[in-house]
Amino acid sequence: MGDDSDAEDNTDERRESGPQRIQALAVTTDDVVTALEANQRRDRNAVLRVTPPFAGRMRARLHLAGTEGEYEGGVQPIHILPERLVHDAPSFPTVDETGDELRTSDEPYTRDRHHKRHAEAVEAWRESIRETLADQVTLETPDGPHNVTVSYLG
Repeated sequence: MGDDSDAEDNTDERRESGPQRIQALAVTTDDVVTALEANQRRDRNAVLRVTPPFAGRMRARLHLAGTEGEYEGGVQPIHILPERLVHDAPSFPTVDETGDELRTSDEPYTRDRHHKRHAEAVEAWRESIRETLADQVTLETPDGPHNVTVSYLG
């Protein structure tokens, strides 16, 4: 009997201090856009990290997964892939794509025009990401999936 009680106590303790306490996340829009861009442009493994101790409302901040040290205690940070915070995100524009578009346009191709056109395409992509942000995300926790609302700052 004592073993069952101990298991229940551990589960209750995890729920009181674990990620199940989280009801809402706040994250800057720029962090989401930057993480997506870093992953698509350079395959950087950028995530939005939520660090314990957990409470009802938490911040998720830009982080490179795998760069952290050891965590003490039983509760680990939560890493959220930025792709999970957007609906139907468009592909990041490549330099080759924007160069091809410029070459098929009526404008003559120059390096300066290519650079300018690519910068415009990247800015348009960033704006489109801001328009597809999700208002809810499911966190993977030791006790199973946990849905939370997401608010965006900036």
